[in-house]
Amino acid sequence: MSKRINFNDVQPSAYDAMEALDKFVDETSIDKLHKEFIRIRASQINGCAYCVDAHSHDALKLGESLQKVLLISAWREAKNIFSEEEQLLFQMTEEITLIHQHGLGGETYRKAIHVFGEEKTAQIIMAIITINAWNRIGVATELRPPLRKKSLHQLIKE
Repeated sequence: MSKRINFNDVQPSAYDAMEALDKFVDETSIDKLHKEFIRIRASQINGCAYCVDAHSHDALKLGESLQKVLLISAWREAKNIFSEEEQLLFQMTEEITLIHQHGLGGETYRKAIHVFGEEKTAQIIMAIITINAWNRIGVATELRPPLRKKSLHQLIKE
């Protein structure tokens, strides 16, 4: 496998634009762990191993339990583990990420407005759009997660 381009080297202005989107998302009122949940779920759907790895570690560093991080891909079957807000975030993430199926459905949208309000719903939509863009860069350029030789215990303590 040959090495693919590094966007930061080849198209720095495009990379800067992506960083600006990340900065916007970082400054929103979305809970930090919820941002990581959005990033993990979209990355799982898109098959971006680099982002799944990075954001799973970020969630653990923020104090999330290993159980919750491991169960994100099976959130429907583990509803007792996730709050209603988190389940709604996963539903929105899936519908927007899989936009070719039907997009953000009316029922999901109405529930988001009711639970989060218009401003935060808009912020959540932008967070989902942003990680989807990063996933597409990661998958297209074949970014791979680094090999970690730490134990599970060490990772959780990081």
